[in-house]
Parts: sequence; structure tokens; C-alpha cells
Amino acid sequence: MAITEADRPILELPVGERTVRQPLGVFTRPTATTGWRSWLSTIDHKKIGILYGATSLFFFFIGGMEALLIRAQLAQPDGQVLSAEAYNQAFTMHGTTMVFLVVMPLAAAFANYLIPLQIGARDVAFPRLNALSYWTFLFGGIVLNSSWFLGGAPDNGWFNYAPNSGLSYSPGHGIDFWNMGLLIAGIASLVGAINLITTCLNMRAPGMTLMRMPVFTWMSLVTQFLLLFAIPVLTVAQFLLMFDRLFGANFFNVEAGADPLLWQHLFWIFGHPEVYIMILPAFGIISEILPVFSRKPIFGYPFMVFSGIAIGFMGWGVWAHHMFVSGIGPVSVAAFSLSTMFIAVPTGVKIFNWVGTLWGGKLKLTVPMAFAIALVAQFTIGGVSGVSHAVSPSDTQQTDTYYIVAHFHYVLFGGALFGMVGGLYFWWPKIFGHHLRERLGWWHFWLMVLGFNLTFFPMHILGLQGMPRRTASYNADMGWDVWNAVSTVGSFLIGVSFLFFAYNILTSRKNPKAVADPWDGRSLEWATTSPPPVHNFDEIPTVSHLDEWWHRKYQEDDNHKLVRVENVALFASEAGPDEPVHLPSPSYWPFVLSLGLPFIAWGLLYSYWLAAFGGVLVLAAIYGWSLEPSVDPAGAHHDDDHHVGPQGEPVAVSADAAPDAGAAAEEITE
Repeated sequence: MAITEADRPILELPVGERTVRQPLGVFTRPTATTGWRSWLSTIDHKKIGILYGATSLFFFFIGGMEALLIRAQLAQPDGQVLSAEAYNQAFTMHGTTMVFLVVMPLAAAFANYLIPLQIGARDVAFPRLNALSYWTFLFGGIVLNSSWFLGGAPDNGWFNYAPNSGLSYSPGHGIDFWNMGLLIAGIASLVGAINLITTCLNMRAPGMTLMRMPVFTWMSLVTQFLLLFAIPVLTVAQFLLMFDRLFGANFFNVEAGADPLLWQHLFWIFGHPEVYIMILPAFGIISEILPVFSRKPIFGYPFMVFSGIAIGFMGWGVWAHHMFVSGIGPVSVAAFSLSTMFIAVPTGVKIFNWVGTLWGGKLKLTVPMAFAIALVAQFTIGGVSGVSHAVSPSDTQQTDTYYIVAHFHYVLFGGALFGMVGGLYFWWPKIFGHHLRERLGWWHFWLMVLGFNLTFFPMHILGLQGMPRRTASYNADMGWDVWNAVSTVGSFLIGVSFLFFAYNILTSRKNPKAVADPWDGRSLEWATTSPPPVHNFDEIPTVSHLDEWWHRKYQEDDNHKLVRVENVALFASEAGPDEPVHLPSPSYWPFVLSLGLPFIAWGLLYSYWLAAFGGVLVLAAIYGWSLEPSVDPAGAHHDDDHHVGPQGEPVAVSADAAPDAGAAAEEITE
């Protein structure tokens, strides 16, 4: 039983120029700031997850507006909404924003918030690096979108093919903003990947073997390995392009002897694993939702895990199916056709396992469940249209037509984004302590499903009729006007659906408080309060089963029937832990370091003095970070190399892996 607040010894801690007093057993990170300033210095994985999610939704609004401009332009023949130049900028920024600033960071939001909770850890392995990853992502997005105000956005597509990206064809700075913004955002992905891989491998609770980790954690772990190896390939290509454009190099200048296919190979070696970087977290999300609302375990858990690993591994061997019409030769085409067919197998395994989970279950149709089922159906359509591209004659006909646009939107919107929106509805009460309203959720769901299919299914027909991608207008005699009008109506329906979602979010705090386990969940995040306390768990759980929390709630009676155990204790309480919880202090240095990066980027384009200022800021932040003292109250008496687990066993952690403070941290008063 937890000791009472009155029994706790009071610690007096120096923080800046003041002293804070706090009970020993509920120690949170002391900080000299509260309110909005505390978000600038937070190194709490839960707050950082919230920051990732909120920023992703903001960029989703921007990317969505760009998409509506595209559809308004194409609603009728000879559209005049945008000029050809503005149209090129809009479709380039739409694709870039949705891939790099929406879907990827939204997956990072779920991973940051949930992985430590699902594996029974108090925090991620490197909390300050975690903060650095968020701030670099944010400033990368700012650099990219600053192009709208500094002379024009990039206009060469999200894939930015060379030699069209060279100075001869694109003399403005738009391509440079694309390059610099994504280089900075790539730092965020690499730092986050290293942090989350280390967390999954080293921070698991006692008994949490790899094959007891939830499917979402597994899919996120595979995603981090993909990021770790894919992002450097894109970074290499971007550095070569930067030297071409800013310093007169000729890596992509064909007239000077460069290989015309070099950029395509480098980009798609990154680009096809990128597809799985975006879709695997959504696979993990619905693999958590479907068992909860089917009232049964995930069907074929080992197959789900190993099929995800197989997708991650095989994804490196299919990149050149994006290049069948580029002249790579018949042997390469045959090899990549076969590999493209093979990679459909582990994806098909997942679809059968999801159907097997639903089959025979006691289904409860909620909004998260509806989004999960929609993902299965729509991703299957996208997968079937994708496998058709393994047949090179078919691919040759469909390449650079709207059939391709339909295919990848069924995969990445109908798949990844539907799954992540379902995850928001599912985990919202855990994150914020309030449900989203079910009625508004259903309006959002049905309008989004209807709008999505009205928008993108007609694009299959338009593509087969020969409508090319990236065309700013078309003549009335082409016969494309009807399906383009239908597609535009669907896109605005999607926009309306997200107005319901936005209203639901903005009014959610008026809803009744959520209990700790509102859905009768299965994994450990439901075994703590909603929202979780600053230290995640009062006592680190000892795990003995897959779906540990479910097994604690349900036991077999004498007749071998499962019965609900009454009053199962959570791993966290309002009273707090019996023993002191050691937490590292907040830090402004990750924010300051990240703040220097956009000045370096802008300086390389406009003034080296600005770049020098950014460099000094980065170096000063690194220096300050290295000297930052701990404000752990028991730091002088605590062995930072070992913690003691619930059974008295030592648990090794790093000094930076100490537990973190959460979004629900109690304010420390003087």
C-alpha cells in the first residue's frame, strides 16, 4: 500500500534562483518554468509525443489545403484556379508535406507516447535526444514552408528528379528549400530511430521478452530500423544535390558526364522502404484495435511479427519497379518484377490474420474499430493495384498516369492515414483523459470513407483512360471531365469530415473524464491512469504473458471458464509510488540547438553571416548541453548504472535513460 502524502519526507531543492519543496515519493522534474515555456524544455516522452501529433495535424491542414487547390484546378477542363507554375508548386508541396511532415511524424507521435508504456518502461532511453528529434523536425518543416514567403516553393515533385532539379531547369531557390528542409527533418528521423531502437531493446520491463511485445511496438521497431538505414541514402543524394546547386559540382549534370539515373536510384532506394516506414506503424495500430473490439487475441501473433520483419527486409529489394520505363534493361526489370510479386506475400499474411482476428470474435463496432476495418478493405484495394505494377507491360502503360495516383493514395491515405486516425480515437482517452464524442466520430468516419473513395477510385479510370499525372489542365474533348468533377467533390467531402474531427478535438475537454481502461484493453498502457502519471508506473510491472494486462484481469475459474477479476490494481495511483522515482531535469538546449539549424540553411542560400550565426548557436547549445547539471534530488546518493526491479533484481539503464515526467505532472510550488 502506498504511503500517505503526510508521511513523505520533504525535499528542498535548488532550482535556479529559487528553492522548491516536494515530497520524496512523487518526485517530478524540477523546472524553473511552467505553462507554455515548460513545453520548450520538456524531455518527457509523453509530452513530446503530443507535440509530434499536434504539429503533424497542423501540417496536415496545410497539406490538405494544397490538395484542395489541386482538385479545384482540375474540377473542370481548362482550369484557371492556379497558374501552371503555382500548380507545380502546390502538388510538390502537397506530396512532400504529406509524406515527410504528416504521416511520418504522426507515426513518431504514437511511437514516442506508447512504446515506453507498452514495454513497461518509465521513459525512452535518451530523453534529451528525444526532444532534439522533435525540434529538428519542427524547424525542418518551417524551413521547407518558408519557401512560400521567400521567393517560391519547390516545383519538381516530391521525388525531385534530377536533372530537372538542377540550376538550368530550376534557377530559383525553391529546390534549395526542399533540400534544406528535408535534410534537417532527416536528422530528426535518425535521432528518433536510434533512441526508439535502444528503448525497445534495452528498456523492457522484467519478463517482457521480444515475443511478448505488443504488435504496435514490434511494427514501430521495424520502422525505426528502416529509418536508420533509409534516411542516410536520401541524405547522400541531397548533399550531392546541394553541392551541385550551391557550389558548382556536377553530380547530376548529364552534360558534364553524370549518370542520368543516379538520382532515381538513390531516391527510390530510400523511397520504397519509405512506403513501409509510413504503413507499418498503421498496421501496428490496427493490430492493437482489432483484438480489443473482437474480444480475442490477435490471430497468429508470431506470423504478424515475422511478416512485419519480412516486409522491412524485402522492401529493400523492390525499388527499381519505380523505374521500369527508365531504360534499366530487361534483366533488371525481370528481377524487380519477381521481387515485387514476392513482397505481396507477407502483406497478404497480415490481411488474413486481421480477418482471422475478426472471425468468431464478439465484435463491438466503435469508431476506432470502423477505421481499422476500413484500413483492411482499402489497403487491400491499393495492394492489388500495386501488384499489377509487378507486370512490366502493365506498369509501362500505367506509369505517370492517374492510376498510380489512385494506387498510392489507397495505400498511404486509405491505409496509413486511416489507421492513424483510428489510433487517435482509440488512445485519445488514455493521452488526454477524455473521450472524443462517438456521434461526431461517426460523422467523421462516414464522410471520410465516402469522400476518400469518391476522390481516388475514379482516378483508376482516369489513369486507364490516359490522363497523365502532374498536368495542370486538360482539354474538354479528352473525356476526363466527369470523373475529375466527381473526384473534386470527394476531396471536399474529406475536408468537411476533418472539420467534424477538429470540432470533436476542440470540445473534447468538456466530455466526462475517462477511466484508466475504457476499452477493456490488453496491453500495459491501459494498466496505468488516464493520462499516465509523470513516472508512467508506480511499480515497474513484471510480465509473464503476451497481453499481460488482459491476463491480469481475466482468470479461469474452477469450471475452466474465464471470469473477470474484481478490483485489479493498476500499476499507478493518485497516491504515487512508495519509493522515490529518479527523473532527469528538463532542458532548453535541444530547442536551442535545433533553432540554429534553419539559420544555417537560410544562410547558405542568402548570407554566410547568417549561416555563421546558426553555426555558433548550434555549437553553443552543444557546449551548454554537455555542461548541464542534473537536478535529481538523490543524484549524489544514487547509482545511475542500476535500478532495482520489483523483485529486487538490478535493471541496467543509462544515466540519460532515467524516468521522465509526463503530461500530467503536478506543478512544483515554492
